Amino acid sequence: MLTSYADGIPTPRRYGAILTIILSISIAVLDGAIANVALPTIARELQASPAASIWVVNAYQLSIIMTLLSFASLGDIYGYRRVYQCGLALFSLMSLACALSDSLWMLIGARILQGLGAAAVMSINTALIRIIYPQSKLGRGIALNTLVVAVSTAAGPTIAAAILSVASWQWLFAVNVPIGAVALFLGHRFLPANNQKNGGQQFNIFSALMNALTFGLLLLGLGGFAQGVDVGWVLLDLILALLALGIYVRHQLNQPWPLLPVDLLKLPLFSLSIGTSICSFSAQMLAMVSLPFYLQTVLGRDEVATGLLLTPWPLATMLFAMLAGRLIGRVNGGLLGAVGLSFFALGLFSLAWLPAAPDDGQIIWRMMLCGAGFGLFQSPNNHIIITAAPRHRSGGASGMLSTARLFGQTLGAALVAMMFNLFGDTGTHAALLLAGGFAAAAALVSALRISQRNQAG
Repeated sequence: MLTSYADGIPTPRRYGAILTIILSISIAVLDGAIANVALPTIARELQASPAASIWVVNAYQLSIIMTLLSFASLGDIYGYRRVYQCGLALFSLMSLACALSDSLWMLIGARILQGLGAAAVMSINTALIRIIYPQSKLGRGIALNTLVVAVSTAAGPTIAAAILSVASWQWLFAVNVPIGAVALFLGHRFLPANNQKNGGQQFNIFSALMNALTFGLLLLGLGGFAQGVDVGWVLLDLILALLALGIYVRHQLNQPWPLLPVDLLKLPLFSLSIGTSICSFSAQMLAMVSLPFYLQTVLGRDEVATGLLLTPWPLATMLFAMLAGRLIGRVNGGLLGAVGLSFFALGLFSLAWLPAAPDDGQIIWRMMLCGAGFGLFQSPNNHIIITAAPRHRSGGASGMLSTARLFGQTLGAALVAMMFNLFGDTGTHAALLLAGGFAAAAALVSALRISQRNQAG
């Protein structure tokens, strides 16, 4: 069926559609981190250097963030269902190509194309949720999506370790193929269509190129800084990124349908929510990347114990994301976000000031506080972002939501490297203090939204 629905789709079709979203977004998000654990093995078997093997991860991340907004625009023009299904098919096919790769460069090429498919899926998944759920239940739908993204992000290394304990690294990618095939079948049957064009909107190739150049240069600069590249080259890269950004934004201001949604960023509620998202995901990544070093090198925990001590964070996020989903519409989203981020900041600061020899319980309750605060904030924030945009601009809003998440995570990871470079053995302590500062700033920004009106209605 290709019928469009004004206010959600009926059950049980809705269940099939949301299962499609869950399966596809899970494998797309998981693949952002799942290969990290296997990089030494991949480098050894493909006879590559460790530095070159890092591109197995970087190529995927760069491909996604350089094209997210372009695919969001294509979704607004040609329909979310069509772009989503094409992206899912490409992702699944390239997952098979990754599994069959017999050289590093073949694997990197497949990862670039796999990233394009993931970008199509990530860019418009929340836009699809907006047409899958009726308005009265949209908060629950976005909470479920938030839950899936959060758990997939946190569970990547654990799932990778489980697969590698019984199979070769190729299976990290091969497992996506049957899951992707099931999601494609379900999507063909259950995903709703929105095939109408938006008043003559056309895809702007120059905008897409400038978008890719801006985000590509920016992430390469941040990644180079994290890997200890000469400061001069990093500064040159970042200067070029800022020049590209200036040209890009200037061009977008003159477009009736901007790829970078400057029209949406003019809405205070939308722009404040995007800023809050970037700060919160930077804080999350600062903590999640630095904490394993502290747990293993300072406290002497092994890999298994480290994984178990980190697990309360995503578990608490799961529970409180669903709770927040039920509170959406009943409690002001800006207030929910401010309260959640305050708890998140408190948890991060408490982790920074752990006693010298903490027991497991002292670590676990702090992890739970961080996860609870993050879960309480994220669902309402995502709901605000997607509903602050007019319905026909859902693709642009969805693309910005994913872009803010990925940019915040990339920034956070680069800042961890800076903390370790500056502070050495106390780098984790510094990273957690910085993370707490980001979360506290995000709480203040979220509080500014309490009095803001949703202009999209």
